[in-house]
Amino acid sequence: MVKVISSLQNPLIKNVLLLSDKPRARKEQNRIVIEGLREIRLAIMSGFNITDLLYCPGLVSAADLKSLAAEEKHTEMIEVSPDVFNRMAYRRDSGGLIALAEPRRQVFSDLLLGKQPLLLVLETVEKPGNLGALLRTADAANLDAVIICDPQTDIYNPNAIRSSIGCIFSMPIVTAASGDAIAWMRGAGIKILGTALTASHFYHETDFCQPAAIVMGSEANGLSSTWLEEADDLIKIPMRGKIDSMNVSASAAIVVFEAMRQRGFL
Repeated sequence: MVKVISSLQNPLIKNVLLLSDKPRARKEQNRIVIEGLREIRLAIMSGFNITDLLYCPGLVSAADLKSLAAEEKHTEMIEVSPDVFNRMAYRRDSGGLIALAEPRRQVFSDLLLGKQPLLLVLETVEKPGNLGALLRTADAANLDAVIICDPQTDIYNPNAIRSSIGCIFSMPIVTAASGDAIAWMRGAGIKILGTALTASHFYHETDFCQPAAIVMGSEANGLSSTWLEEADDLIKIPMRGKIDSMNVSASAAIVVFEAMRQRGFL
């Protein structure tokens, strides 16, 4: 018998809202909220454990629901009314599906690097939307991994998941202290290329055809002194306008795809 929930006062619904809103609750319960068919499918394909799947029959196709039920035979399927779903939904076009899942915390030893790895390192990323956009760039370039150092936001914030279009689940991601990340890269023979307005070299003059990590700082403060001092080289993007900075996700895309161009997009 299918469980049906039509009340906003239901404990499960209240908990979904709590998990969506509070990073502390996500940490304490070891649960995250995933919204949308594409995002849920990517999480499943990437090995995330889906514990609950809430759906609204009027918003999700029977074929998609049947497919998910077949893939996740041990996941509890819970029907909710349109009013309840719309209260839970983070966005309007989520397709009538919301899942609860266990997050995955990878460490450096989990990473499977290629012969000439290319990494994106993000220091003190603050905005979930920027994080999602950066992860989409990393996915588009098929980078070996993204290293998030000293994060100022929960990487499983619903807005980060939404703006990443689910590649937060498929991209290898490690969160770590800056010192630990630097030590690991040194041990792995990965050249650290920090981005900074004070750099003397332009990004297109830099050799990316070697194991390398492109390090991006926060939009507000740029890279910390730790990364500025530890970087093997500092690079910058030529600025010809009236301001001296761009959105961090746009800057990362420019540098990452120059690296890919030099590598023949392989």
